[in-house]
Amino acid sequence: MNDADRDETPGERLDRQFSELLQELRVTQTGIQLLGGFLLILPFQERFAEVGDGLRLVYLGAVATATLATFFILAPVSLHRSLFRTHRKDAVVRVGDTLARIGLGLLAIATTLVAALVFGVVLGIGAAWVAAAVAGITCVALWWALPTWIAGRRPAGIPYRTDAPE
Repeated sequence: MNDADRDETPGERLDRQFSELLQELRVTQTGIQLLGGFLLILPFQERFAEVGDGLRLVYLGAVATATLATFFILAPVSLHRSLFRTHRKDAVVRVGDTLARIGLGLLAIATTLVAALVFGVVLGIGAAWVAAAVAGITCVALWWALPTWIAGRRPAGIPYRTDAPE
């Protein structure tokens, strides 16, 4: 079912879309908090001193992208607070969606770098590359390719609408 198939006013549609966006952000925020907490304690561990320069750069990349992901994932909430009662929920939903997508992309990079870091510390640089490749490919497959593939398929028994807006 797409938005055109619902019996709702434009205001109700924006309210629903914003509510759905917030629920997605709540789930994502928990993951980012766990990832960020993990990254923040690493430099204070004794074994971190043994990490080579390459893996230190991976660590710093993970911290940077996790930090940016946090900012982007939380930005729609701040945007909503800033524009509250200005009758701009359309902008909040549209811009919030874009910010969330960028935040998810940054989270994907951060998670891939964390996988590389952990495998690199435990098994060596070769394992780090393999872990990064597997994590990156899995993320692209699940977060981009699968939704793109599903979006292009017609649900069984539901004809394409020729009068639906694009």
